Amino acid sequence: MGRSYFVEEAVGQYLSDFSTKPKACVTGLLIGQCSPQRDYVILAIRTPPRGEQNESNKNYHPKLADIDEEWVTGHASQLSRMLPGGLLVLGVFIVAAPELAKDIQNALRKLVFSVEKSIGKKRLWNFAEEEVSDRVALHLCSATKKILCRTYDMQDPKSSAKPADWKYQSGLSAFWLSLECTINVNIHIPLSATSVNYELEKNTRNGLTRWAKQIEEGVFLINGQAKDDDAELLEGQKKSSRGNIQHSIQPFDVKVLTQLSQSSGHRSTATVQVCSGSINLKGAMKCRAYIHNNKPKVKDAIQVLKRDIINTLSDRCEILFEDLLINEAPEKKNSEREYHALPHRAFASIAGSNVMLCDYKFGDETAGEIQERFFEMLDQVVHGEAIHIAEEINIVDINPPVDNTDDTQQMQLTKATLLLKFQQNIGKLPPISPLRHCRTDMYSLSLLFAPTIVIVISGCEDIVNGII
Repeated sequence: MGRSYFVEEAVGQYLSDFSTKPKACVTGLLIGQCSPQRDYVILAIRTPPRGEQNESNKNYHPKLADIDEEWVTGHASQLSRMLPGGLLVLGVFIVAAPELAKDIQNALRKLVFSVEKSIGKKRLWNFAEEEVSDRVALHLCSATKKILCRTYDMQDPKSSAKPADWKYQSGLSAFWLSLECTINVNIHIPLSATSVNYELEKNTRNGLTRWAKQIEEGVFLINGQAKDDDAELLEGQKKSSRGNIQHSIQPFDVKVLTQLSQSSGHRSTATVQVCSGSINLKGAMKCRAYIHNNKPKVKDAIQVLKRDIINTLSDRCEILFEDLLINEAPEKKNSEREYHALPHRAFASIAGSNVMLCDYKFGDETAGEIQERFFEMLDQVVHGEAIHIAEEINIVDINPPVDNTDDTQQMQLTKATLLLKFQQNIGKLPPISPLRHCRTDMYSLSLLFAPTIVIVISGCEDIVNGII
């Protein structure tokens, strides 16, 4: 038996509107949420037309051969940044004339795998084995309005299409539950001295990967309480006279505690790494996630919030580096210390839904520019008063690598000498054995000038700044 997709009625109307142009071939993405019992589709978003596909050109009628796979996957990657925790790109759709039906399934199969691969490249987390790995491929005939819904298993590139049910429902996400938290970030990422031109973006991603493990292993308090993973999120909520849960418009307030220790049986080893710069990420992030109201489990609610925390910081850094690449001043010296503000998060509501989508705004961008991006990426008109800018202060401090070819002797300091110098300047260093109880992946003793010497102890991550 195939999977069941419960779909917001507005999605059906959105897709039907494209069938009024019988010769058109329209591609797009399906947005929603997976659960073990059923999947939910709350949005359908067409692929933005390219310049030559402008709808004002009435003589242009795209065909299957005109589908640009790179353009579709690029849209999916950009759109994935605008999805809060709990929402995913669940698949793709094509609206096409009946004479194209023979080749539609091959095109859909190719697109659905390409889209998932493109989005998956950026993730700093992995799906659990028990999670749903099916993605949907939907074909709507523009003449008959008949829908053919099939799924493919993303874990099996050779998987065959499986039939799935497509059922419309009004107000599908009107009472979805939301979880919110504020995360204070202070991440120090040393830059390796092995290459002067070592990519800052690659270093940042490596540092965020270690930080993501801390979030994954953290303790999450919901409304001040630690709840059992298998308990229902709505357990203890008051019921109405009809036996239904009385949904509150107030989101669940979540506090995140990162663990500082692990079992004493974890063995640590130490190595010395020479670094010539550093990246510091500091600030407070507003994080938000949504989950369906069909008896959701605590563990599922925490999971979608964890992923929003990880995604939003990773996305902001990626957006910043893209902006720096475009606007970098050619006369700027690579050795200059730089301070940059990460983009703020802007939320906008969806009509008829409790869910809000997001975008990212630099300080010099206007609300009008945000509205334009929402329309371009989501094919939805968002009014200025519906946009909420989360007030956050997030700073990236980049102390870039510099060439220190004359300092080879200093870079070849022995481990014993390094430890002695640290003891003299920042006090007696704790013995190695207690550090075996630390939890994360790297314990760094870092200097903020070049060259930086970092002692890396597998199994631990804390940051202590000192001067040799």
